[in-house]
Amino acid sequence: MWLRFIHGAGGYVDDRELAGGLGVAVGAAVDMPHIPDDDMSFEAWASPVRRALASMGAADLLIAHSFGASVLLRVLAEEARTIPSRAVLLAMPDWSPQGWDIAEYAFDGPEPGQVLSLHHCRDDEVVPVDHLAVNSRRLPSARVHEHRSGGHQFDGLVEVIAADALHVR
Repeated sequence: MWLRFIHGAGGYVDDRELAGGLGVAVGAAVDMPHIPDDDMSFEAWASPVRRALASMGAADLLIAHSFGASVLLRVLAEEARTIPSRAVLLAMPDWSPQGWDIAEYAFDGPEPGQVLSLHHCRDDEVVPVDHLAVNSRRLPSARVHEHRSGGHQFDGLVEVIAADALHVR
């Protein structure tokens, strides 16, 4: 089993601790493709995400953080996929007019076929927690987890997220 982790914008280094901790907690090797942030266009990020998804097996876990989570959501919605069967989206921004209002990144459906779980911390200093409410309305079948603290990097929450990732079905 692998844990595919899609890092956030500028997060290849910053997200390593979170990805590594989740890998240990779920007992999986971590694959975190490096997505350079010199080109922040949707397509520049979506292409490596599509490649990462294409190499996933049925038992693999998929977790994405922040900007990477919003790109992953749109990629999952592009076509009917059975693998991966589930995904955990951490601190995902909303790019619609109700959020940061950047049309290039905005998700407008359809809801992907994967079982989704959304996590966000109330004290996130990068992506305000009200983005969680907007995302949960757009993704009504997603499981929603609002954490009192942990910040943008989910400090102290690795075990909770790992348990959810293993049980999102």
